[in-house]
Amino acid sequence: MTQSWSPKPGSGIAMERIDAGGLPFEVATAGSGDHLALCLHGFPELHYSWRHQIPLLANKGYRVWAPNLRGYGASYRPARVADYRLSLLLGDVAALYDASGAQRLTLLAHDWGGALAWYFAIRRIRPVERLVVLNLPHPVCLSAALQHWPQRRRSWYMAFFQLPWLPERSLLRDNAAGLRRAFRGMAVDKSRFPDAVLDVYADAAAQPGALTAMINWYRAAFRHRADMDPGDGRVDIPTLQIWGEADTALGLETLDGTDRFVPRLTQHRLPGVSHWVQQEAPEAVNAVIARWLPDA
Repeated sequence: MTQSWSPKPGSGIAMERIDAGGLPFEVATAGSGDHLALCLHGFPELHYSWRHQIPLLANKGYRVWAPNLRGYGASYRPARVADYRLSLLLGDVAALYDASGAQRLTLLAHDWGGALAWYFAIRRIRPVERLVVLNLPHPVCLSAALQHWPQRRRSWYMAFFQLPWLPERSLLRDNAAGLRRAFRGMAVDKSRFPDAVLDVYADAAAQPGALTAMINWYRAAFRHRADMDPGDGRVDIPTLQIWGEADTALGLETLDGTDRFVPRLTQHRLPGVSHWVQQEAPEAVNAVIARWLPDA
Protein backbone atom coordinates (compact mmCIF):
# COMPACT_ATOMS: atom_id res chain seq x y z
CA MET A 1 0.00 0.00 0.00
CA THR A 2 1.38 3.38 -1.00
CA GLN A 3 1.61 5.59 2.08
CA SER A 4 1.28 9.37 1.98
CA TRP A 5 2.95 9.65 5.37
CA SER A 6 4.89 7.30 7.61
CA PRO A 7 4.61 7.73 11.39
CA LYS A 8 7.80 8.15 13.36
CA PRO A 9 9.09 5.02 15.10
CA GLY A 10 7.91 4.94 18.68
CA SER A 11 4.94 7.22 17.99
CA GLY A 12 2.47 4.42 18.70
CA ILE A 13 0.81 5.15 15.35
CA ALA A 14 0.68 2.50 12.63
CA MET A 15 -0.53 2.69 9.05
CA GLU A 16 -2.86 -0.13 8.08
CA ARG A 17 -5.04 -1.17 5.17
CA ILE A 18 -8.55 -1.76 6.50
CA ASP A 19 -11.20 -3.40 4.33
CA ALA A 20 -14.54 -1.83 5.20
CA GLY A 21 -17.73 -2.60 3.34
CA GLY A 22 -15.65 -4.44 0.79
CA LEU A 23 -13.54 -1.35 0.04
CA PRO A 24 -9.90 -0.62 0.97
CA PHE A 25 -9.06 2.26 3.28
CA GLU A 26 -5.68 3.57 4.44
CA VAL A 27 -5.98 4.17 8.17
CA ALA A 28 -3.68 5.59 10.83
CA THR A 29 -4.30 3.49 13.95
CA ALA A 30 -3.31 3.71 17.59
CA GLY A 31 -4.48 2.45 20.96
CA SER A 32 -6.75 -0.46 21.75
CA GLY A 33 -10.06 -1.31 23.38
CA ASP A 34 -13.72 -1.46 22.42
CA HIS A 35 -14.38 2.30 22.24
CA LEU A 36 -13.43 3.63 18.80
CA ALA A 37 -12.48 7.27 18.32
CA LEU A 38 -12.95 7.75 14.59
CA CYS A 39 -11.26 10.90 13.29
CA LEU A 40 -12.62 12.29 10.01
CA HIS A 41 -10.47 14.76 8.08
CA GLY A 42 -11.48 17.55 5.72
CA PHE A 43 -10.41 18.99 2.37
CA PRO A 44 -7.65 18.94 1.18
CA GLU A 45 -6.29 17.04 4.15
CA LEU A 46 -5.53 13.45 5.16
CA HIS A 47 -5.42 11.34 8.29
CA TYR A 48 -2.21 13.32 8.87
CA SER A 49 -4.24 16.33 10.02
CA TRP A 50 -4.99 14.41 13.25
CA ARG A 51 -1.34 13.64 14.05
CA HIS A 52 -1.40 15.82 17.18
CA GLN A 53 -4.66 14.37 18.53
CA ILE A 54 -4.13 10.65 17.91
CA PRO A 55 -1.68 10.16 20.83
CA LEU A 56 -3.97 12.11 23.19
CA LEU A 57 -6.95 9.91 22.34
CA ALA A 58 -4.93 6.70 22.62
CA ASN A 59 -3.64 7.81 26.04
CA LYS A 60 -7.25 8.35 27.15
CA GLY A 61 -7.93 4.70 26.41
CA TYR A 62 -9.54 4.92 22.98
CA ARG A 63 -8.79 2.80 19.98
CA VAL A 64 -8.09 5.52 17.42
CA TRP A 65 -8.65 5.26 13.70
CA ALA A 66 -7.92 8.21 11.41
CA PRO A 67 -8.75 7.02 7.89
CA ASN A 68 -8.00 8.61 4.60
CA LEU A 69 -11.55 9.02 3.42
CA ARG A 70 -12.88 7.99 0.03
CA GLY A 71 -10.70 9.41 -2.74
CA TYR A 72 -7.82 10.37 -0.44
CA GLY A 73 -4.37 8.81 -0.04
CA ALA A 74 -4.33 5.09 -0.77
CA SER A 75 -8.01 4.63 0.09
CA TYR A 76 -10.72 3.62 -2.37
CA ARG A 77 -10.81 6.11 -5.26
CA PRO A 78 -13.69 5.67 -7.72
CA ALA A 79 -13.80 7.86 -10.82
CA ARG A 80 -17.42 9.04 -11.06
CA VAL A 81 -18.70 12.18 -9.35
CA ALA A 82 -21.78 10.23 -8.24
CA ASP A 83 -19.55 7.92 -6.22
CA TYR A 84 -18.87 10.80 -3.81
CA ARG A 85 -22.44 11.64 -2.85
CA LEU A 86 -23.14 11.99 0.83
CA SER A 87 -25.02 8.72 1.35
CA LEU A 88 -22.01 6.73 0.12
CA LEU A 89 -19.56 8.73 2.25
CA LEU A 90 -21.71 8.11 5.32
CA GLY A 91 -21.80 4.44 4.41
CA ASP A 92 -18.00 4.42 4.50
CA VAL A 93 -18.03 5.82 8.04
CA ALA A 94 -20.48 3.14 9.15
CA ALA A 95 -18.46 0.43 7.40
CA LEU A 96 -15.25 1.55 9.11
CA TYR A 97 -16.92 1.40 12.51
CA ASP A 98 -18.35 -2.04 11.73
CA ALA A 99 -14.96 -3.27 10.52
CA SER A 100 -13.35 -2.17 13.78
CA GLY A 101 -15.47 -4.57 15.82
CA ALA A 102 -15.68 -1.89 18.51
CA GLN A 103 -18.77 -1.67 20.72
CA ARG A 104 -18.78 2.10 21.25
CA LEU A 105 -18.17 5.04 18.92
CA THR A 106 -17.05 8.63 19.34
CA LEU A 107 -16.61 10.84 16.28
CA LEU A 108 -14.07 13.64 15.97
CA ALA A 109 -14.24 15.58 12.73
CA HIS A 110 -13.04 18.69 10.90
CA ASP A 111 -14.25 20.54 7.80
CA TRP A 112 -15.82 18.05 5.31
CA GLY A 113 -15.31 15.34 7.92
CA GLY A 114 -17.40 17.54 10.19
CA ALA A 115 -20.21 17.50 7.65
CA LEU A 116 -20.10 13.70 7.66
CA ALA A 117 -20.15 13.64 11.45
CA TRP A 118 -23.15 15.99 11.70
CA TYR A 119 -25.18 13.98 9.19
CA PHE A 120 -24.09 10.67 10.72
CA ALA A 121 -25.44 11.81 14.08
CA ILE A 122 -28.58 13.44 12.65
CA ARG A 123 -29.51 10.32 10.70
CA ARG A 124 -28.54 8.02 13.57
CA ILE A 125 -26.73 5.69 11.20
CA ARG A 126 -24.96 4.07 14.14
CA PRO A 127 -25.12 4.91 17.85
CA VAL A 128 -22.59 7.63 18.68
CA GLU A 129 -21.69 8.44 22.28
CA ARG A 130 -20.08 11.83 21.75
CA LEU A 131 -19.40 14.18 18.88
CA VAL A 132 -16.49 16.60 18.48
CA VAL A 133 -16.71 18.91 15.45
CA LEU A 134 -14.02 21.43 14.53
CA ASN A 135 -14.70 24.40 12.25
CA LEU A 136 -17.71 23.04 10.42
CA PRO A 137 -21.18 24.43 11.17
CA HIS A 138 -24.29 22.38 11.75
CA PRO A 139 -25.74 21.84 8.23
CA VAL A 140 -28.95 23.79 8.90
CA CYS A 141 -26.95 26.74 10.26
CA LEU A 142 -24.58 26.66 7.28
CA SER A 143 -27.51 26.59 4.88
CA ALA A 144 -29.03 29.61 6.62
CA ALA A 145 -25.74 31.53 6.45
CA LEU A 146 -25.40 30.77 2.74
CA GLN A 147 -28.59 32.74 2.12
CA HIS A 148 -26.60 35.90 2.85
CA TRP A 149 -23.79 37.57 0.93
CA PRO A 150 -20.96 37.40 3.52
CA GLN A 151 -20.89 33.58 3.64
CA ARG A 152 -21.65 33.25 -0.07
CA ARG A 153 -18.58 35.37 -0.76
CA ARG A 154 -16.43 33.21 1.51
CA SER A 155 -17.73 30.07 -0.20
CA TRP A 156 -16.96 31.19 -3.77
CA TYR A 157 -14.56 28.28 -4.22
CA MET A 158 -17.43 25.79 -4.00
CA ALA A 159 -18.84 27.22 -7.23
CA PHE A 160 -15.36 27.26 -8.81
CA PHE A 161 -14.99 23.58 -7.96
CA GLN A 162 -17.97 22.76 -10.18
CA LEU A 163 -15.89 23.50 -13.27
CA PRO A 164 -14.16 20.56 -14.99
CA TRP A 165 -10.35 20.19 -14.74
CA LEU A 166 -9.64 23.92 -14.09
CA PRO A 167 -9.69 23.67 -10.27
CA GLU A 168 -7.29 20.74 -10.39
CA ARG A 169 -4.90 22.56 -12.69
CA SER A 170 -5.09 25.71 -10.58
CA LEU A 171 -4.24 23.93 -7.33
CA LEU A 172 -1.53 21.62 -8.69
CA ARG A 173 0.50 23.85 -11.01
CA ASP A 174 3.90 25.11 -9.87
CA ASN A 175 4.45 22.22 -7.46
CA ALA A 176 0.96 22.52 -6.01
CA ALA A 177 1.46 26.16 -5.06
CA GLY A 178 -2.30 26.76 -4.89
CA LEU A 179 -2.89 23.86 -2.55
CA ARG A 180 0.03 24.91 -0.35
CA ARG A 181 -1.43 28.43 -0.24
CA ALA A 182 -4.74 27.03 0.97
CA PHE A 183 -2.99 25.96 4.18
CA ARG A 184 -0.27 28.53 4.82
CA GLY A 185 -2.18 31.43 3.30
CA MET A 186 -5.21 30.90 5.53
CA ALA A 187 -3.18 30.14 8.65
CA VAL A 188 -2.54 32.80 11.27
CA ASP A 189 0.49 31.02 12.74
CA LYS A 190 2.20 30.10 9.48
CA SER A 191 5.07 28.43 11.32
CA ARG A 192 2.71 25.49 11.88
CA PHE A 193 2.79 24.79 8.15
CA PRO A 194 6.45 24.42 7.16
CA ASP A 195 7.35 22.95 3.79
CA ALA A 196 7.68 19.46 5.27
CA VAL A 197 4.02 19.50 6.34
CA LEU A 198 2.80 21.00 3.07
CA ASP A 199 4.79 18.42 1.12
CA VAL A 200 2.68 15.64 2.67
CA TYR A 201 -0.56 17.16 1.39
CA ALA A 202 0.87 18.24 -1.96
CA ASP A 203 2.41 14.84 -2.67
CA ALA A 204 -0.86 13.05 -1.86
CA ALA A 205 -2.96 15.42 -4.00
CA ALA A 206 -0.55 15.04 -6.94
CA GLN A 207 -1.12 11.29 -7.22
CA PRO A 208 -3.02 10.33 -10.40
CA GLY A 209 -6.70 11.13 -9.99
CA ALA A 210 -6.38 12.13 -6.34
CA LEU A 211 -7.25 15.82 -6.51
CA THR A 212 -10.16 15.17 -8.87
CA ALA A 213 -11.51 12.64 -6.38
CA MET A 214 -11.14 15.15 -3.54
CA ILE A 215 -12.92 17.92 -5.45
CA ASN A 216 -15.62 15.48 -6.51
CA TRP A 217 -16.97 15.67 -2.95
CA TYR A 218 -18.04 19.25 -3.77
CA ARG A 219 -19.30 18.37 -7.23
CA ALA A 220 -21.42 15.53 -5.87
CA ALA A 221 -22.88 17.79 -3.17
CA PHE A 222 -24.11 20.20 -5.86
CA ARG A 223 -25.36 17.54 -8.26
CA HIS A 224 -27.08 15.38 -5.64
CA ARG A 225 -28.66 18.01 -3.41
CA ALA A 226 -31.46 15.74 -2.25
CA ASP A 227 -28.78 13.63 -0.58
CA MET A 228 -27.85 16.65 1.56
CA ASP A 229 -31.25 17.00 3.27
CA PRO A 230 -30.57 17.37 7.02
CA GLY A 231 -34.11 16.41 8.05
CA ASP A 232 -34.97 17.82 11.44
CA GLY A 233 -31.27 18.45 12.16
CA ARG A 234 -31.61 17.08 15.67
CA VAL A 235 -28.46 15.88 17.45
CA ASP A 236 -29.25 14.59 20.93
CA ILE A 237 -25.80 13.37 21.98
CA PRO A 238 -23.22 15.45 23.90
CA THR A 239 -21.45 17.58 21.30
CA LEU A 240 -18.33 19.72 21.50
CA GLN A 241 -17.85 22.33 18.79
CA ILE A 242 -14.36 23.83 18.66
CA TRP A 243 -13.97 26.91 16.48
CA GLY A 244 -10.93 28.84 15.31
CA GLU A 245 -12.34 32.37 15.13
CA ALA A 246 -9.95 33.54 12.39
CA ASP A 247 -11.53 31.15 9.86
CA THR A 248 -11.68 33.00 6.53
CA ALA A 249 -13.79 30.26 4.87
CA LEU A 250 -16.58 30.08 7.45
CA GLY A 251 -17.88 33.09 9.35
CA LEU A 252 -18.78 33.16 13.02
CA GLU A 253 -22.42 33.74 12.05
CA THR A 254 -22.54 30.11 10.88
CA LEU A 255 -22.58 29.15 14.58
CA ASP A 256 -25.81 31.06 15.21
CA GLY A 257 -28.68 28.81 16.25
CA THR A 258 -26.66 25.63 16.71
CA ASP A 259 -28.09 25.09 20.18
CA ARG A 260 -31.62 24.89 18.70
CA PHE A 261 -30.62 21.62 17.05
CA VAL A 262 -28.02 20.41 19.55
CA PRO A 263 -29.40 20.77 23.09
CA ARG A 264 -26.34 19.17 24.72
CA LEU A 265 -23.90 21.53 23.03
CA THR A 266 -20.60 22.89 24.33
CA GLN A 267 -18.91 25.51 22.17
CA HIS A 268 -15.30 26.58 22.62
CA ARG A 269 -13.89 29.38 20.50
CA LEU A 270 -10.19 30.00 19.92
CA PRO A 271 -9.38 33.61 18.98
CA GLY A 272 -6.61 34.17 16.46
CA VAL A 273 -6.72 30.62 15.11
CA SER A 274 -7.60 29.75 11.53
CA HIS A 275 -9.77 27.11 9.89
CA TRP A 276 -6.95 24.56 10.33
CA VAL A 277 -7.59 24.65 14.04
CA GLN A 278 -6.29 21.26 15.27
CA GLN A 279 -3.06 21.65 13.31
CA GLU A 280 -2.46 25.33 14.04
CA ALA A 281 -3.31 25.25 17.74
CA PRO A 282 -2.89 21.60 18.75
CA GLU A 283 -2.01 22.39 22.35
CA ALA A 284 -5.17 24.45 22.89
CA VAL A 285 -7.38 22.01 20.98
CA ASN A 286 -5.98 19.03 22.86
CA ALA A 287 -6.52 20.76 26.19
CA VAL A 288 -10.19 21.40 25.34
CA ILE A 289 -10.71 17.82 24.15
CA ALA A 290 -8.92 16.38 27.17
CA ARG A 291 -11.20 18.30 29.58
CA TRP A 292 -14.45 17.56 27.77
CA LEU A 293 -13.99 14.01 26.53
CA PRO A 294 -14.06 11.34 29.26
CA ASP A 295 -11.61 8.48 29.28
CA ALA A 296 -12.76 5.47 27.28
